[in-house]
Amino acid sequence: MTKNTKALRSAIALAGISAFALTACTGPSGGGGGGTASGGASSVITYGTTDKVTALDPAGSYDNGSFMLMNQVFSFLLNSKPGGADPVPDLAESSSFTKPTEFTVKLKSGLKWANGHVLDSKDVKFSFDRQLKINDPNGPASLLANIESIAAPDATTVVFTLKQANDQTFAQILQSPAGPIVDDEVFPADKLLSDEDIVKANAFYGPYTIDSYNKNTLVSLKAWPDYKGVLGAPANDGATVKYYTDQTNMKLEVKGGQIDVANRSLSATDIDDLKKDSNVKVNVGPGGEMRYIVFNFDIMPFGAKTPEADPKKALAVRQAVANLVDRQAISDQVYKGTYLPMWSNVPSGFLGANESFKQAYGDGSGKPSPDKAKQVMTDAGITSPVTIKLQYNPDHYGKSSGDEYAAIKDQLEKSGLFKVDLQSTEWVTYNKTSKADGYPVFQLGWFPDFSDPDNYLTPFFVGGGFMKNHYSNPEVEALIAQQLVNGDKAAREKQVQDIQNLLAKDISTLPLLQGAQVAVSGKDVKGVDSTLDASFKFRLGQVSK
Repeated sequence: MTKNTKALRSAIALAGISAFALTACTGPSGGGGGGTASGGASSVITYGTTDKVTALDPAGSYDNGSFMLMNQVFSFLLNSKPGGADPVPDLAESSSFTKPTEFTVKLKSGLKWANGHVLDSKDVKFSFDRQLKINDPNGPASLLANIESIAAPDATTVVFTLKQANDQTFAQILQSPAGPIVDDEVFPADKLLSDEDIVKANAFYGPYTIDSYNKNTLVSLKAWPDYKGVLGAPANDGATVKYYTDQTNMKLEVKGGQIDVANRSLSATDIDDLKKDSNVKVNVGPGGEMRYIVFNFDIMPFGAKTPEADPKKALAVRQAVANLVDRQAISDQVYKGTYLPMWSNVPSGFLGANESFKQAYGDGSGKPSPDKAKQVMTDAGITSPVTIKLQYNPDHYGKSSGDEYAAIKDQLEKSGLFKVDLQSTEWVTYNKTSKADGYPVFQLGWFPDFSDPDNYLTPFFVGGGFMKNHYSNPEVEALIAQQLVNGDKAAREKQVQDIQNLLAKDISTLPLLQGAQVAVSGKDVKGVDSTLDASFKFRLGQVSK
């Protein structure tokens, strides 16, 4: 094991350290951020990324690029302090389970949006009700599946009634992509609001407001002095978010000092090169990110809506792919150890994580097995090579995706069992098309919403999941529902393991790799390491120079 690999394993393991025990959430009414904009900091920091914003409206996006920007300008009932992941009050003054199925939040009084509108319990109820009503295919409404109803009995009280008691993740969900609170006087209740209209209305309550907005090109943020949340005042006067279509340009600009931070995504080769540059720092934080392949059960080879529909043959295709993919080779050759093989749907370091795919496929030790792949195809009656239309994305998941999927194509075709039609699409189109039966087999990645194994289960496999790949297994869904409310840690761990074993049999998704958070900053830039924590939220307010 190399030194870098040891460091990565350590970082990945940290993701599972912060487990939230579901008890009353209480905490300070505000503060805890990186300083005050007027107290010595006098600069604007520049942040570069290849991630894209799908939508600034929280009901219309469920991706890291959109959520990163939301975290700067919206607040949550509960959030986490930099350096940790446990939920503490943000807009809330306190929160607790007042009954097994009743979670009550008390808001701070006297809150106002940046546009002067009153921010109270009506906004909170409105925000969650509209998430559920709109239920946009690109949105995070699936995270709110356990909400039965929401009441706002007075201006500072919100009561969530849940379908299932003792939800072990609900407090975490309130600080997830489904949790940003929006202005009920600006946002429509039944449809999305455009980014431009949100900015024009100044409908923000966060450490920053948006000063100017050129979507996926350049966004200017200005520190907002009236923010009273847990993050405190930014340690800078503002921030510029610069979007890149080419990660090479981003690498060159962080090396040259034109930007202060480069984050998501640089290639493994770029990171390795930047580690040798004395003008920059490579910051590594707890892992949890995963890369995986999705099978659309309707339109994959032999899928339910294809002319040759045959569930036995479709399963054999998935099993054969699982037997042929060489994760270690991709980790070593493409990612140089910055991503490690992932052997199940729950990453290493989280409660209940196992190695179900390693045990079920390949030679049992992590190496591929062409013989097993051939046997499952033969047993299913597949006698000729199967053509797979395999889609990947080159910008959202980084340029190395091209090398990753070229390697997968080569691994599958060398067996003689497959012919792979490999195609790529830019993210804004890719994100929508993948959820609209556009791709039979395709790449996705996952950047967790919070540090709990359920975040790798419920959003994916309950009620059709956010992937919209037409997979459904009632036994899996029942077990997911059970572990969600199980306060016995050992029993919950066993349930999470059982779920992974069932998922490995069905192969709705094929887990490939997991990695740490990596951001590169100028040598005089401070605070980047403190925001690469197990909350998986990049907080620009922590950064200064």
